Amino acid sequence: QVAAASGHTVVLVDQSDEILKKSAKGIEESLKRVAKKKFADKPEAGVEFIEKTLKNLTTSTDAVAVVHSTDLVIEAIVENQEIKKELFKRLDKFAPEHTIFASNTSSLQITELANSTTRQDRFGGLHFFNPVPMMKLVEVIKTPMTSQKTFESLVDFSKAVGKSPVSCKDTPGFIVNRLLVPYMMEAVRLFERGDASKEDIDVAMKLGAGYPMGPFELLDYVGLDTSKYIIDGWHSLEPNNPLFAPSPLLNKLVEEKKLGKKTGEGFYKYK
Repeated sequence: QVAAASGHTVVLVDQSDEILKKSAKGIEESLKRVAKKKFADKPEAGVEFIEKTLKNLTTSTDAVAVVHSTDLVIEAIVENQEIKKELFKRLDKFAPEHTIFASNTSSLQITELANSTTRQDRFGGLHFFNPVPMMKLVEVIKTPMTSQKTFESLVDFSKAVGKSPVSCKDTPGFIVNRLLVPYMMEAVRLFERGDASKEDIDVAMKLGAGYPMGPFELLDYVGLDTSKYIIDGWHSLEPNNPLFAPSPLLNKLVEEKKLGKKTGEGFYKYK
């Protein structure tokens, strides 16, 4: 959406037409909200903005077919190293030589993903923050193999879609999640020990630190399964790091399929 709205030609690829229809509808709804805010005094300009953006956007279920004429591939599929590597390996065979590959992963090693291709110098991380139309930040990740030219192209692209890029080496969680995930886990441990209630911890962080959400609200929003997946991955990389220690309570909730907002219950219940 943000790439199309900033004048780039975009092909959105997913596994089925059904998913793509849903995505296109979601993008259209989101654009309407943006237009309403951006062109409050000029509704006609808002309509034009929506039409123009949607013209820049097509959909496909065949990644190999569309990659032939692509300058940049941004992967944002399931947070699973092997599935991501399989996709990049396949696309690498069909993408033009100049095409840059980027992953939107928040927790996996970019170097490892880059190694599944023959374009390690044209591979980096572009980690956008949710919800992307609202959030200004993009973490641009440079691996030891990423060329300076590729890195600069990724920074330029981030700016061209209206975002503020920050740069980080290929280290677990990059900047934001490296600080945020241990913070959320520490909140869970505080609650597990019975030192404070989850409600009070959330209120304290919102009013005392000015955070828009408390750690338990944020965990439910992100998804407890996603959070567990991240912490398990980091724990296997650095088993002696106490910041990455798994949480029995988090594991129990995930086992019970209480994954947060998306399932109607996590640390809190949702209607």
